Amino acid sequence: MNEAMEKQIALLNRMIAESGRIVFFGGAGVSTESGIPDFRSVDGLYHQQYAYPPETILSHSFYMRKTAEFYRFYRDKMLCLDKQPNAAHRKLAELERCGRLTAVITQNIDGLHQAAGSRNVLELHGSVLRNYCRKCGRFYSAEYVKDPGNFPEHDGIPTCECGGNIKPDVVLYEEGLDQDILRKSIQVISEADMLIIGGTSLVVYPAAGLVDYYSGDKLVLINRDATSRDTQADLCIKGNIGEVLDRVIV
Repeated sequence: MNEAMEKQIALLNRMIAESGRIVFFGGAGVSTESGIPDFRSVDGLYHQQYAYPPETILSHSFYMRKTAEFYRFYRDKMLCLDKQPNAAHRKLAELERCGRLTAVITQNIDGLHQAAGSRNVLELHGSVLRNYCRKCGRFYSAEYVKDPGNFPEHDGIPTCECGGNIKPDVVLYEEGLDQDILRKSIQVISEADMLIIGGTSLVVYPAAGLVDYYSGDKLVLINRDATSRDTQADLCIKGNIGEVLDRVIV
């Protein structure tokens, strides 16, 4: 780590030490360090070849029309159930336990923040760990949904005992965000004395617009690549979120 980065890490630690209502807002870059593929990087899912583009497959209308094809992609690329939390997840959980961090807002759907020990996690796009019957509302585990052998008579489409189709509790394209989660996210950001944004390009709306609700003077951006909000940040660190947060002293 070079001298400039060392100075940035030192400043980050000072800002954290002076704060008691920190909110973390994270995107795909938080999970890629655990081996979960993202969408928009050079080697992300958008740049791979499938019969349909990922944004088409992961849409509400595609799920309704071509459910079997949706689940073939979903099982292969979205259900990364063997992945473990990385240094970023663990440090954020530690900051929460010591009373400095009030909430994690995440665009990820993998549940790794909770696996690391974070308790107040606002999942903007839902979670692959929850799956529900569209007919009766019964919930099913991701492990149950992942095995197509559980549904041999339904072309691998997860089916409830009542006969209804099971849908992942994730926000697909063409679907709106959960308004309660969105409201809570706006509230914690507006009350924060420090906002750390990490591992996101800040191009997906309405999630990216949440930054505008922060009115403090400790806006920190940690990302490998430049974002449209870099000039607004009080501290901008170019690097991997796990490597940076691992240097945070709690």
